Amino acid sequence: MTVMAMVCLLVFVLLILVSGAVPRRSPLSRFELERRRKGGDSAASEQVAREDLLGDVISLQKVVGALLLVIFVLVSVATFGWFLGVIIGVLVALEYAAIATLPFPKKQSQRLYDKYEPYILRFTHRFSRFIRLLRNVSPEVSTTRVDSREELLHLVATSGTVLSPDEKKLIEHSLMFDTQLVSRIMTPRGVIDSISKKEHLGPLVLDDLHKTGHSRFPVIDGDIDHVVGVLHIRDLLTIDGGRRSTTVEKAMEPRVFYIHQDQTLGHALAAFLRTHHHLFVVVNEFRETVGILTLEDVIETLLGRKIIDEFDLHNDLRAVAKRNPRGNNHPEKREDV
Repeated sequence: MTVMAMVCLLVFVLLILVSGAVPRRSPLSRFELERRRKGGDSAASEQVAREDLLGDVISLQKVVGALLLVIFVLVSVATFGWFLGVIIGVLVALEYAAIATLPFPKKQSQRLYDKYEPYILRFTHRFSRFIRLLRNVSPEVSTTRVDSREELLHLVATSGTVLSPDEKKLIEHSLMFDTQLVSRIMTPRGVIDSISKKEHLGPLVLDDLHKTGHSRFPVIDGDIDHVVGVLHIRDLLTIDGGRRSTTVEKAMEPRVFYIHQDQTLGHALAAFLRTHHHLFVVVNEFRETVGILTLEDVIETLLGRKIIDEFDLHNDLRAVAKRNPRGNNHPEKREDV
């Protein structure tokens, strides 16, 4: 009686130890393991072979666990009789999995498995044909599925040191690029440097244009809502300000390209490439000028960094526009309603 009870207890302990072990999977994805294996990484090759056997190992674990449970029930009936033995067997069948997940037994079970895993894998590989007949578990394949841009952005943000801060910023801005609108990055109406078509390009005017640091200027006929051309600084290099002067209308490029403020930056970039133009006038639904957009603005947004040269006086023209330095619609007796 005592010997049978000890055997019953031993089988129960073995059942807990077998059930509590969990084969550890590689923290790397299958894609990354295969990439490293093809690159000649021997450790990755061993890990790939191990991952391929995990389904057989888990199946073998379940088969051994089932056999131990049957043995426990038989020994329990032989030890305690049919009535009490069956009750004990049913209770163990219902609760052994929960017991195996308790911290102490789980820790001991995992320690034993990690110690003897090489032998288990070798055995599984040697008798793989036989074990596959019993196989009832397929190994979980690490397939990272991304269902939204936001989830992909989260993966980039939590990628640790795999990506540098600059690489993360570039990827994040690239992913969000096509969803951003022209109105978000354009130079606002209040800080546009324009020039009248009737202006004479004398020395003082040329000096003022150069001081702005811009290479292109919208040419207006009366006000900013009537843009009739674009003046290029490069076209003024041949003008001899000391001997002769010409008007802006004669020196400007008459072609003007407009883009709606609600268009996406992806559309704007495609338009820049198609037209080979570097400046668009941004309009609203009433064809009123609300800003200008340059190719530089779009590239800066795509890269996630400012392209600042020695002529740039302000990093954020939208902040400057909010301060309204030119006093647009700012008479003494103004009243906002």
